[in-house]
Amino acid sequence: MKPIKAAGRTRKITPFIVMEILEKIHEMESRGIDVIHMEVGEPDCNIPQCVQTATAQGFSCNETGYTHSLGDIRLRRAIGEHYREQYGVTVDPGRIIISSGTSPAMLMLFTAMLDPGDEVIISDPHYACYPNFIRFAQGVPVNVPVFEAEGFQYTPEAIEQKITDKTRAILINSPSNPTGQVISLERMKEIHELADSRDICIISDEIYHGLVYEGGEHSILEVTDDAFVFNGFSKKYAMTGLRLGYLIAPDHFIRPLQVLQQNFFISANSLMQIAGTAALKDAHQETQAMKTAYDERRKYMIRRIKAMGLGISVEPTGAFYVFANAKHISMDSYALAFDILDKAHVGVTPGIDFGANGEGYLRFSYANSMENLKIGLDRLEAYFRNRHDH
Repeated sequence: MKPIKAAGRTRKITPFIVMEILEKIHEMESRGIDVIHMEVGEPDCNIPQCVQTATAQGFSCNETGYTHSLGDIRLRRAIGEHYREQYGVTVDPGRIIISSGTSPAMLMLFTAMLDPGDEVIISDPHYACYPNFIRFAQGVPVNVPVFEAEGFQYTPEAIEQKITDKTRAILINSPSNPTGQVISLERMKEIHELADSRDICIISDEIYHGLVYEGGEHSILEVTDDAFVFNGFSKKYAMTGLRLGYLIAPDHFIRPLQVLQQNFFISANSLMQIAGTAALKDAHQETQAMKTAYDERRKYMIRRIKAMGLGISVEPTGAFYVFANAKHISMDSYALAFDILDKAHVGVTPGIDFGANGEGYLRFSYANSMENLKIGLDRLEAYFRNRHDH
């Protein structure tokens, strides 16, 4: 029998390069090679103690069955309370659907929203997986380049040039992966006014909220209720492997999402939903300590990377990434990142992973201990110095 081919839509999915780098690092580490991780956006902190306690209690109370398909009502109420306290907005629990991380939420939303050929506008550079989610749902990602000289800021003028009669949504991400830049409330209002005038919805990825070090972050829900919000517990609460996220949607769109959840996922993990409820209610002190540590590392990394001659014209103020210009070193960021890994034993992410406009950049994550960052940056400094000498 001939080998069975994967479906055409699957063959169009591009690799997630940062995961391929991480997997190569794991292989190197299995051979005893010490590698410093600056490639993946995974907090190095332990999960909050309240999360550990709540999970254990959930086990002991046998809370291990299916939950409501939208999610445990206790968690949905806690999320609503969080948005009220943090942003001054009202989010009814009935508008929230809990997922096993934000990735299933993205898959459900784009599947529910897009007919074949429908377009979603995204920035370039962008989170690497956005285009693949959109394409898998038979939509078309439309890139709007954002530039270092403009602080990688998404502008309504540039977005408007890309709108067609097939545009269904504009996707914003603040704080941004990979750039660490934050969109102001005023800019959100401008983008909303543009979208509203064209009957286009806004999707806001708010997964890095709680990790802003200068000023503050704003939710799109401060501007309009008629928007979609992705958020979760991986970044702020260091719960990456626990896989817990959520989607806030307008009332009228919940039912189609619920039907997809019922069929494809049934419900999110019951114990992790208990853990998420505890995190929202009781982890503030620990998350503030994490944020303080990240800010210290952010300032240190920016200073060291600038001293190596890489370009950071606008310093990142959110998430835990530094997106540095290495165009004067190489315009093949993929080859450069793997060369750094092979020769310096430091994992970094090539800018090309985040779109064509990210080529020539490298993304550095400071979600690692200060001790490891110092070692890694010393290795990088030696690598660039040796490269220059040769």
